[in-house]
Parts: sequence; structure tokens; C-alpha cells
Amino acid sequence: MKKFHFFAIALIAMVLLGTSCRPRQSAYRQVYEAARQREMQQQAGQPTTVVQDVAPLLPVEVSVRQERVDAIVPADAANLLRFNVVVASLAVRLNAEALQRRLQADGHHVIIARNEQGMFRVIVGSFNDRAAAVAQREALHRRYSALGNPDFLVRTYGIPFNDLWILDRGI
Repeated sequence: MKKFHFFAIALIAMVLLGTSCRPRQSAYRQVYEAARQREMQQQAGQPTTVVQDVAPLLPVEVSVRQERVDAIVPADAANLLRFNVVVASLAVRLNAEALQRRLQADGHHVIIARNEQGMFRVIVGSFNDRAAAVAQREALHRRYSALGNPDFLVRTYGIPFNDLWILDRGI
């Protein structure tokens, strides 16, 4: 009889332990998932609206700075001309390379150059003519300003695209 009670208690303990170790979703997670599914179903049934008119850009004075920079990749050194459109100046090389990959995914030819102070300049467009560099800067500013507000751009690309400038190598 004692053996029977011992086995019964052991069996009950195993059942209780086995069911309590199962991973469970919290009630909050279940509610969140249900709400998310409802939201996706509602969006699927709604037509997408496209906004044609974008708020005009405020005139921005073109900043031209002169400094000595060298491409960090030797193959890019030949593509680094006198006037360069700088989209970001970053202190950490990994951050510059991450931005380079994002911009290359958008179809840009990106060069990373390092100045004498050790800052990494992320360059999108290198020209022998200042007017061409200014036109590229304005085109980039217009394109990325149309995508959304600076907070969205920072979340997506890591920079707000509101401080594009021209780097004059003075060569």
C-alpha cells in the first residue's frame, strides 16, 4: 500500500512539474498579437493613399569646407575628386561603414574618407566641378527630405540628412 501511495504521489508531482515548465505566452502578449492581427487585416482592406505634394524645402545655404582627406579603401582613392558631397562625419569607422552599406543599397556610390583629425567623412558624389557637387547635394537633400521627418531618417539611416555639405580637397 505504501508503494502505491509513493508512486501516486510521484506521478502527480511529475504531472505538475511537467505542466508548469511549459513556456506560456503572457496575457499581454496574446492581447498584443490579436490586436496586431486585427490592425493588419484592417490595413489590407484599406486603399493606400499616395501624397503627391511634399512641403517645399527651405532654402539651405551650401556650406563648403576645405580639408585634406584620404580614402580609407585604396581602390576609392582614384574616385575621390576635388569637390565631394559629405552626408555625415562620424568618429567611429564601423558607423561610417554601416551608413555606407545603407546608402549603397539605395543605389549610391559611397566613399569613406578620413581627415587629419581622424573623423570619417561619408561621401556620396565626388566631382571636379563645384556646381555639380552643389547639384548633387541639393538632389540628395530633396530625395531624403521627401522620405520623412528627421526622426524617421535617423531611425532608418542613422543620420537626419539635414547637414549635407561640400568638401573641397583643394587639389
